[in-house]
Amino acid sequence: MLRAAGWSNHSDPDFPHVILASPDQRYALALEPETESYSKWWRISCTSDDENWYAQFGGNTPVEIIAGFTDALLVAAPETTPDVWPLLTSRGWTYVQDERGHEIAEHPDGITQLRRWNSVSSWNANWTAAALLPNGLGGQESVWDAYLGNAPHLVAAFVTALVDPAPVARAEFDVPYSSLVTQTRGERQGDELAKEHAARLARARATAADQRRRTRLATEPVTSTIPAASVAAGRRR
Repeated sequence: MLRAAGWSNHSDPDFPHVILASPDQRYALALEPETESYSKWWRISCTSDDENWYAQFGGNTPVEIIAGFTDALLVAAPETTPDVWPLLTSRGWTYVQDERGHEIAEHPDGITQLRRWNSVSSWNANWTAAALLPNGLGGQESVWDAYLGNAPHLVAAFVTALVDPAPVARAEFDVPYSSLVTQTRGERQGDELAKEHAARLARARATAADQRRRTRLATEPVTSTIPAASVAAGRRR
């Protein structure tokens, strides 16, 4: 998706990773798989003058949810800050805020949660998401976790993908913690999935082209609408 939108590839072919940069060099993405799925495989950052954040995603984080986050990087940020919490409470999640200003929403199953930590630092990972299971020893075991930085519009995009009820395609034995999900035999075949993927790439190219056009129109100098002959005549007078 990002490559289709014009992101450049800076990966080392001799190293098992992917390094991408946005066309304007504002954003960078690194995918470096580790042996442990709870390690932070995905890292995305922005260090421009008007944005300063980073995000990280563990290896088991569903790629559809990560895609919700990265898709939002392809369009301009909204002028108003989105309110993230109603996206969750409208789906039955609970929401509380403690005396220190920390906020948390939790799925009814008690496993998945979203937190916003009340921090004065804009670089800290103020928003975090996780799916956690009791480990039987009084603690919790992470199914997946994510640090979402401090860009609410990107968090909103992540959350929108998180609560999307549409089923996702997985191989039969390619589901970690399979007891937590309901698996059904899908009717979509490989060629149909390929067509859906091609359509998604086409949308990315169209979105990137539209964004470039908007940026160009916003930065081009305004030219005079007075005909050149009239300007020349005025100078002679």
